Amino acid sequence: MVKKSLMYINLCLIFLLAGCESEKKEKAEAASFSVTSPLVKDTLVNKDYVAQIRSINHIELRAQEKGYIQSIYVDEGQFVKKGQLMFKIMPNLYESDVNRAKAETKYAEIEYQNTKNLSDKNIVAPQEMAMAKARYEKAQAELSSMNTHLRFTEIRAPFTGIVGKLHVRKGSLVDEGELVTELSDNSKMWVYFNVPEAEYLNQMDAKKDNSPMHVRLRMANGKEFTQDGVVETIESDFDNETGNIAYRATFPNPKGLLRYGETGNIVITSPYANAMMIPQKATFEELEKKYVYVIGKDGKVHAREIKVAAELPHIYVVASGLAKDDRILLEGLRMVQENQKISSKYQKPEKVMSNLDLYAE
Repeated sequence: MVKKSLMYINLCLIFLLAGCESEKKEKAEAASFSVTSPLVKDTLVNKDYVAQIRSINHIELRAQEKGYIQSIYVDEGQFVKKGQLMFKIMPNLYESDVNRAKAETKYAEIEYQNTKNLSDKNIVAPQEMAMAKARYEKAQAELSSMNTHLRFTEIRAPFTGIVGKLHVRKGSLVDEGELVTELSDNSKMWVYFNVPEAEYLNQMDAKKDNSPMHVRLRMANGKEFTQDGVVETIESDFDNETGNIAYRATFPNPKGLLRYGETGNIVITSPYANAMMIPQKATFEELEKKYVYVIGKDGKVHAREIKVAAELPHIYVVASGLAKDDRILLEGLRMVQENQKISSKYQKPEKVMSNLDLYAE
């Protein structure tokens, strides 16, 4: 008895579901769906590329002598000019070395002059004269070396720029070669980004003569930087793993807004001749592939995969998969099924594009 009841319930469910599907199909066939065609016209396409922002000159400042930090004359983020004193290492030992070298040089000079006077009178051999001269020149070289060591106790800015993080404090003991801070010249910025091979080839085809390629920078807050940049270098080789090639664009930075290490997006605007455009809302996605419903002459809908060449606000530029005379389903994509016959109402693509306010379903 229980088995018969279960069988009866299952049959009811099957008939109920079938009835729902049939009712849904009948409603879809009774409804009138809006369809349109691709719009073909010349347009401008923006391409975004993730970018890394670097200073045109960014270095690590390191101590060239060992000693205690006696004074720090700058602070983090401070603007400094070329030659400005930034750090001073306690110079006492180096001053002593200079004074000793001066005394030795003076002694060697006196010895050399005395030997020279005797040599002029043929009292000493030429070898003695040569040895005295060599000792004097050696003392001079030693004095010059000691003066250089003393001069290196002062760490000065090698160029005009912005001070980075201070890695030492007053009284810190530093070794030769130890990092004390960084210095960035932010008057101009280098922005690095990678371009896929196909897009690189398209850009080279569209480029006229040796005219510079102008680009824009969208900063991390979504706003565009006020200055345009120019692509100055393109690397010689493609990355075999990514299929990309690296570009470097230079941007003037008169107000110092851009800093080393920032990120953003490079925007390149390229002309696109005879672009085939469709609304994004006329597409659907399955397994990371994009499709549209094409209406055949018999009024039946068929899903067709498309390749997207570029993306505009609310619009896709189609690279392949559609012809300009194809009619595609504009709305109600979730209400139809493959090979289903529908009633349709055609809308001109110009009107459709002018009224776009939805994204793809």
